[in-house]
Amino acid sequence: MHSLTQKTAAAVGALATTVGLTLTAPPAWAAGPRDVTEDVLAGRDVTLTGDTVVSLPPGTTTYAGVFRGEGALTVRGTGALVLLKDSDFTLPPSRRHQSVRIRGGNHPYVTTTAPDPPAVIVERGATLQYGDGGTTGLIGHFPYDTPAFHLNQDNIRVDGTLRLALKSAYNLGTITGSGLITQPRFLWGTWDLSGAHPFTGVIDNGTQVNAGRPEFATSLPGVRKVLNQGTWTVDTPLGQTVTMGMDFYQREYGSDINIQSRPGGKVILTGQYSWSDRGGDTDPSLSDPALNWTPAPKHVNKRGINIKGADVHWGDGSTHRIFMPGTAETVYINLLAARTRSKLTLDYDGPVTLGAPIGGGVFHDTLSAPGAGDVLIAGTPGNDVTFAAAQYYDGSTTVEKGAVLRLGSERGDGSLLMGTDRRRVVNNGTLVAQNRSTPATLSRVGGSGSFVQSGTATTTLSGAAVTYTGTTTVEKGTLALRDGATLANTRAIELTSPGARLDTGGRALRVTSSLSGVGSVLGGVANEGVVNGGLTVTGDYTQTASGQLRFSGVPLRVRGKARLAGGLDLPAAAPAATTASAGSTASSGSTASAHGSASPSATSPTARPPVTVLDHAGTAATTGTFDGLPEGAEVRLAGAVYRISYRGGDGNDVVLTAVTDTPTGLRHGPGSAGAGFPATQGAGSAGSEQFGWWPYVLALGMLGGLVVPATLRTSGNGRRRAGRSGTRPARRDGRGHGRGRAEG
Repeated sequence: MHSLTQKTAAAVGALATTVGLTLTAPPAWAAGPRDVTEDVLAGRDVTLTGDTVVSLPPGTTTYAGVFRGEGALTVRGTGALVLLKDSDFTLPPSRRHQSVRIRGGNHPYVTTTAPDPPAVIVERGATLQYGDGGTTGLIGHFPYDTPAFHLNQDNIRVDGTLRLALKSAYNLGTITGSGLITQPRFLWGTWDLSGAHPFTGVIDNGTQVNAGRPEFATSLPGVRKVLNQGTWTVDTPLGQTVTMGMDFYQREYGSDINIQSRPGGKVILTGQYSWSDRGGDTDPSLSDPALNWTPAPKHVNKRGINIKGADVHWGDGSTHRIFMPGTAETVYINLLAARTRSKLTLDYDGPVTLGAPIGGGVFHDTLSAPGAGDVLIAGTPGNDVTFAAAQYYDGSTTVEKGAVLRLGSERGDGSLLMGTDRRRVVNNGTLVAQNRSTPATLSRVGGSGSFVQSGTATTTLSGAAVTYTGTTTVEKGTLALRDGATLANTRAIELTSPGARLDTGGRALRVTSSLSGVGSVLGGVANEGVVNGGLTVTGDYTQTASGQLRFSGVPLRVRGKARLAGGLDLPAAAPAATTASAGSTASSGSTASAHGSASPSATSPTARPPVTVLDHAGTAATTGTFDGLPEGAEVRLAGAVYRISYRGGDGNDVVLTAVTDTPTGLRHGPGSAGAGFPATQGAGSAGSEQFGWWPYVLALGMLGGLVVPATLRTSGNGRRRAGRSGTRPARRDGRGHGRGRAEG
């Protein structure tokens, strides 16, 4: 009994002592970090019993011991700590709360939410190095049964430098901080950079980083820059989107970015991949952006991207910095087929230039095979993409509504690979051909968008698969139609400068909508739509019964026969003498001389300038006259009488010269047959005197033997019908427009 009492008393005393100790000496992690610098310098193993700190002296400390236990380890000071062995410790249970889940069912991927605070902290000025080029030296704890990789429970904060000198595969958990994480070159270790990381510093990849895999997505929204001196690989889980918003840099030849994605997955790159010639590892940058476009010695500025069956977007519509600035000598871009063909979307909010070809070879040998994928120019407002190199991918090119794709620039000429059904252009925006020296051919162009020829080099549309329905504009140079290509589906054809040429290859251009401008059509015109004056037609001009010639104040120049069976539409508010020579831009409402110069208002015979009806583009004399209008005959136009000459202008043009302001009727010159033509009204409102249509319509029939149809049909808006004999009085409809048939 006594002995039991003694034992009990001893136990109570011991408990009291324990309680006393508890009250006066809380655990080390609660009282502040424990400094284990002496143990580390001596190479002794360290057991963490709370928060622990190592204060490094200058220089390098190589540590062959290990850390174990529970707590957080902080490395501070000005030196470097090199770990030669793997260490395994964790935070205390009270500080572990992150949720790790495996989703995706048969396609599992890992997510981490509400991550734990860091178990490893590298303060500014200090360096922590995992390993010395071998396979050990990592700090980590791996309690999770994650697929295809080992997720580290020990999250890390890096405000100083973390050097990863490991040859194994490893994971660092969730990373915070603003320092530098660097991996030496040629070690061939693989860093599985899984999950979302608040890290805002710089990553220097010397060998291999997996920034996403089928088993995890990677998010690095705050990373400032990546110095990529190895291979940066991006992948996605099934149906997931991964966005990389940082700028990439490289200093050495041989670095690249490899991108893969699962079905439904997408990778968005919103930064820029540039060469770096300054800033070192901690702040890589380029002194002059032009250096991206200029080869450097030993090709040290050549960098590339390999898209392996992935859906990749350059830009997200909020920037206009091209992801890969450079030429074929400084960058390479490969579209490869893995599980599927690749897709590259360019999505910018302003103009960008792609100066390199897209191919499908192996790494730097990009043009050894065509690229296996399709390219899309997104319809983001302002998205204006220029291809300044000959493209070598074998898929489709889609230009969405609102977007612009240009072929060629001052940096180089551009083209698209054609020749198969797969190699086609779906143009729902605007496609601009602006090569300077290299001709380009497009054989399959569809969609609802417009086409613009604006380069000095010829662009050829080839084959019957040219079916786009937007406007066709020729600003300069030559647009050629070959091998059955037509513009029958285009909404309108416009030639906007005297040097603009539309070459039909000897076939008459079939106009089913409208043709206008001041350029040249080589090969003739078959007009079933509307043709505005001012063009030069080299070849025959045929205006069908359904067609319509609209006078725009500029004469139509014809270097062949003119066959007319359609109508003439004059401007609704044409002045008494709206004229200009071919090549002028005078329009309705202006008064100009036969050579396009301004003239006074038409109030007297001397104030009314001559009217050039037809500009004979050749040098031979004009032969023949209009029926009933011999040389010197007079015709009334808009309240004035004009005398016709077939030797006007430069000696062979058809010109009308005013002779009086107040005619009492139509007068004829010597030798007139006396048949005459009545005064006429144009297509304007009732009572407004305008040009009659006969001088213009008949003038077109003059060249090449004066092929004039028996009947000129007009609609009820004022255009007349001409037969062979007699004159039938015109009737007025309820709108004041003339109807009937004028015969002569």
